[in-house]
Amino acid sequence: MSDETPVPTQSRHGPRVLSRGLHAQVLHTLGREIVDAELSTGEVLNSEQLCERFSVSRSVIRECLRALESMGMVNARPQVGTRVSDPSNWDLLNPQVVLWRGQGTQYLQQMHEILELRLGVETAAAGLAAHRMMRDDVRVLKDAVTTMTKASEVGDDEAFLAADITFHNALLKGAGNAVIAQFADTVAAVLRTRSGDYSHTFNHRTKHSMENHMALAEALEARDPGEASKWARVIVQDTLTEFQERSSGRYHSGPTRA
Repeated sequence: MSDETPVPTQSRHGPRVLSRGLHAQVLHTLGREIVDAELSTGEVLNSEQLCERFSVSRSVIRECLRALESMGMVNARPQVGTRVSDPSNWDLLNPQVVLWRGQGTQYLQQMHEILELRLGVETAAAGLAAHRMMRDDVRVLKDAVTTMTKASEVGDDEAFLAADITFHNALLKGAGNAVIAQFADTVAAVLRTRSGDYSHTFNHRTKHSMENHMALAEALEARDPGEASKWARVIVQDTLTEFQERSSGRYHSGPTRA
């Protein structure tokens, strides 16, 4: 087994911080299999069988199962064993669960679900940030839009994605609300799942999207909560509409990331 696949380890949300090793590889494999229903709801995860399958010690398997339990993906009970939990029990905002869902068959479903949530959260965050965001943080937003624009001109998907994450991270944390700030980790994880969606990154909508991002930054700079909320809603709604079209088969040109 290769020791090169980076996956998250423990953080306040459960597994999140990138690391390498047998524990990380086993955790990643089991998480993906649960998300893609290769391990079905109610299925018992036998520790001895897992040790044999992955050629690892019991302690590694115990760590992995504890991590999965912290995300609500498995449930350990005396005399019953560790069973795969129903998706309704999963911590769907956990950045690691977001990454697993985004890497598998639930990609479009998750994008739709998270975009609907972002529609409310980021609209509210922008209104608060118009009152609370520091000037230096507004500059971070404007610089991020500049980077995104330049990246789109040369087709640099990675630079575009990194700047987009910076933009939305700064917006959510700029609201000055600790609960909203934690949602930034989830949004970053969602955006990272788009790294495999290259064909839908740059298109005829990209320039318009960049103009909307800059309009939001300028509204924050002007301390205008109404305008800031409006542009935050426009940015997310545009992408939500595109994913709705994609899911329905009415989509003909790839979406611009929000």
